Amino acid sequence: MDPAYRELLIKQQYRLHNDHAAVKLCHWMRQSLIYGRNCYKQDFYGIDSHRCLQMTPAVNECDHMCQFCWRIQGHDFKVKEWSEPKEMLDSLISHQRKLISGFNGDERCSKERYEESKEPNMVAISLAGEPITYPYLSDFIKECHRRNMITFMVTNGTYPDELEGLDTLPRQLYVTVAAPNEEIYKKVCMPKMTDGWDRLMRTLRLFPSLDTRTVVRHTLVKELNLGWADEYAALDRIADPDLIEPKGYVFVGSSRKRLLMANMPSHEEVRELSQQLGDRLGFSILKEKPDSRVTLLGSPGTETDVGKLYGISR
Repeated sequence: MDPAYRELLIKQQYRLHNDHAAVKLCHWMRQSLIYGRNCYKQDFYGIDSHRCLQMTPAVNECDHMCQFCWRIQGHDFKVKEWSEPKEMLDSLISHQRKLISGFNGDERCSKERYEESKEPNMVAISLAGEPITYPYLSDFIKECHRRNMITFMVTNGTYPDELEGLDTLPRQLYVTVAAPNEEIYKKVCMPKMTDGWDRLMRTLRLFPSLDTRTVVRHTLVKELNLGWADEYAALDRIADPDLIEPKGYVFVGSSRKRLLMANMPSHEEVRELSQQLGDRLGFSILKEKPDSRVTLLGSPGTETDVGKLYGISR
């Protein structure tokens, strides 16, 4: 890793392991510890915001240059040596404990919640990069499950062969579908490869066969990819996911160099498209979180709590 790039990541409060894995405190970790406000994932799926490890095993490995991405882009390098899963997980947990140490003693943070936060039971494999490029991903997920940790993972859908080859899948698997068609995909996601759309379509066709809970996430940017309900619904039918998350773009991080605050859709606009998708797919809006501009679509009566779904005691 270029030293200047490493320093930039550290300045932005990333903590690195072996220059390819990283952890960073989510905004909602602080909100949960100090103000008792929860991430939408807690409201939707029953996970504890203050016990979530937001991490990536491949901080730099992404073949998209999405306009809406808040992460640092444009610093490609080849990983020379990948860490073993247990070593990586232990290191990232240790880094997170140091990052949250400042909350200990803050009178707004309860001692009980702080102590709980030191023992994460949720791993969000989604911080940056494309996690499927980590060669020991199955073993890493297996190690998380061995520790009774819930796993969520987000993929951009451009590695269908690697996804199909995973021996162990996360408890909840997301694919980001940020465009209704190939023309808009190239404009919004700016893929580095020429066959990105074809790869995404292969992932969507693979999705129904995967033995885990599947979610399609539509990241929606006003004036770029918001709308096209018929075309999004057609893609959702191919993936046949358990759940759909239409989520509005947020004007943060590096995306501010490319987009405007006006590109943030309101919750009402996200909800309107969600209702249109639901009408076309026979789904209902199961839950919504207006301050996160996100809704959750699924069949009526769907169990959304991950712990209950998998019988995980937390």
